[in-house]
Parts: sequence; C-alpha cells; structure tokens
Amino acid sequence: MVFFNQMFVRLSSTYFFYFALLGLISPYLAIFLDGQGFTSRQVGEILAIITATKIVAPSLWAMLADKTAKPLLIIQLGALLALISFSFLYWFTLYWPITFCLALFTLFWTAILPQLEVHTLNSIKHSSKIYARVRLWGSLGFIVLAVVAGEAMSALGYQAFTTLGVITLACLFISTLFLTSRKSTKSVQQRASKPAAIFNKIVNGRFICFFIAGLLLQVSFAPYYGFFALFLRDLQYSGLAVGLLISLGVVAEVIAFIYMGKLFKYFSLNSLLVFSLAITSLRWYLIPVVADSVIWLAIIQLSHAASFAVYHSASMQFISSHFTKTQQSRGQGIYLGGVYGVGGAIGAYITGMLWLDGQGASNTFIMAGTSALIGSIIMVFTKNKKSSTFSTTT
Repeated sequence: MVFFNQMFVRLSSTYFFYFALLGLISPYLAIFLDGQGFTSRQVGEILAIITATKIVAPSLWAMLADKTAKPLLIIQLGALLALISFSFLYWFTLYWPITFCLALFTLFWTAILPQLEVHTLNSIKHSSKIYARVRLWGSLGFIVLAVVAGEAMSALGYQAFTTLGVITLACLFISTLFLTSRKSTKSVQQRASKPAAIFNKIVNGRFICFFIAGLLLQVSFAPYYGFFALFLRDLQYSGLAVGLLISLGVVAEVIAFIYMGKLFKYFSLNSLLVFSLAITSLRWYLIPVVADSVIWLAIIQLSHAASFAVYHSASMQFISSHFTKTQQSRGQGIYLGGVYGVGGAIGAYITGMLWLDGQGASNTFIMAGTSALIGSIIMVFTKNKKSSTFSTTT
C-alpha cells in the first residue's frame, strides 16, 4: 500500500506539472509573443512552425524509446532538454532565435507525454479507474497555472511567462527523477510478430472522411488555442478573468470525460462526432458576437465538453474499432501527427494571416466556425457504424 501511494503521488505530480505547462503555453504564448513586438502574422507563423514539429517528433521519440527499451530515460531526457531550450527565452528577442528556441522546446517536450502514458499504464497494470485519478491531476495542473499565469502576466507583464515556464519545467524535471520502473523488460510490441499492413485501412473512404473532419476541427481550434487569451485581454478582461474562463472549459471537459461511457451506450460514433463538430462550429460563430458578456462567454466555454472531450473520446474509439490490435500504434500516430500536427499548423498560419492585430478577430472566428461546420457536414454523409461501449476514462 505504501508503494502504491508513493507511485500514485509520483505519477500524479508529473502529470500535474506537464499539463500545468500546457496551461501556460496554450493560452498565453501569443500574449508573450505580442509583448515581444511581433505582429499577429508573425505570431501565427511561429505557432504554425512549433505545431508542425508535432507531425514527426512523437514518432521519432517513440522509435528511440523502442530501440533503447528505456521509456523512463526518454521522459527524463525530454524534460531536461525542454527546460534548457525554454530557458533561452530569457536572452532571445528576435524573430528567428525565438522561433528556433520554441521549436526546439516543442521537439523535446513532445517526447514526454507518449512515454509517460506507457509508463503509467504499465505501472498501474492498465487499471482505467486508477488512470483516471492520475490523469485528473493533469487537468488540475492546467487549471491552476492558467489562473495563476493570467493574474501574474496581468500584474507583472508578459515577461512573467518565461519565469513561470522555467519554474514549471524545473518542477516537471524533478518529478520525473522520482519515477521508477517496475521491471526493465522489453515491451510486448517488441516481441510481436510482423505487423499487419495498414495501407488499406488508411485509404478506406470512411477513414479519409474522419481524418479530414478531424483536420478541419483542429484548423478551427487555432484561434482559440493561439489567440483567445489575447482576444480577451484586448477586450479589457482582467488576467484573473481570462484564466478562469479558460479553466472553465477544462472543468467541463473533465466532467464530460467522466460520463462518456454512458453516452457511448446510447449514441453511435458518427452521431457523437457530428454533434461535437456542430457544437464547436456554433461556439466559434458566437464568440465574437457575445464577447462583451462574461456570462455568455462562460456559457460558451462549457461547450468545450463537446468540442474536445466528446470528440476526442469518439475519435479514439473510432481508431480503436477501425484498426486491428497490431495497427493501433501506427493508426494513432497517423491520426495524431496528421490531424493535430498538420491541422494545427495550417490553422495557426491562417489565423495569423486573418487576425490583423485584433482587427480581424471576428473574421477569424467565422473562418473557424465554417471549418468545423464543413467537418460536421462531411461526417453527416459518412457511413455510420454502431458504437461500442467506451470504458476507459482519459
């Protein structure tokens, strides 16, 4: 029992600091870059470049982890190198040095989560109940730093961004040093037979539609992930209000994850995907219309439960049912790299072009709403398939 409690604390603290950093980077990186004097187009370009690293980086780190059979070492190395590369922001002020620094940081940071997930699932013997409790601390970390960073940057200026990032990364690195492996054995995948061909599953019409819809969804999320905090700041919202509004979406997301199992019992995958995309489209269309009302913004933020939690759960279930067991890792890699990497990068670049230092905010959110709407329409006309029960809370 003592060992389990220690293991739970160590895993939970690592998730807490990893996602706490996301609670800083996702909402406030644009504010930091804006404070450096960059135009919205330059901000969009930087976000697109660092997002593009997600296309190949996870696969490269996964191959390294498989070759060394030491995922824990990859986690620790990734955290240390991410800390070092992020620290360079103290000295860099020009466009290309900052872009290179952030791209390097992202390259190392992306090494952590996939291997942490593998390490955690092996440590808890694939218990979905324990995993949900551990993963919950990640969401709490995001909420805490999103609120703290909003207030800190409001009071101390954009420079607080770098200090908060360095402190969080240092805590993350220290927490990884306390992680311990049960056994130094090679994974089952390394002993498995030759994997089945995956090409036919990728060129399947239903998967292509699903992939395109997911890519369009990530394009639509770019104004929110990259510029939403900047948008609220320009509307004179306080740093605390910005942090609370962003955190509210994460709270809604966590609650939705808890009840996803019940939704899968009553609705098909296609229905859930169409619903998520449609709600997300409405969300982006409404934001510039009701932006002056904190109450309406708070209500809209609750729709993040559908925009992220429902869609993510349904998409993971789609991949699980579409690919065989020996194809799962590659299927996940293709989906995450293509949808999140390519879609996120395209969305960030388009957003930077349209934002026009805030003057084009409404048009940018209209673009986002239209992108999600097209994705919803594509899924409406995609061949349906009965959903199976989704039992793992993530």
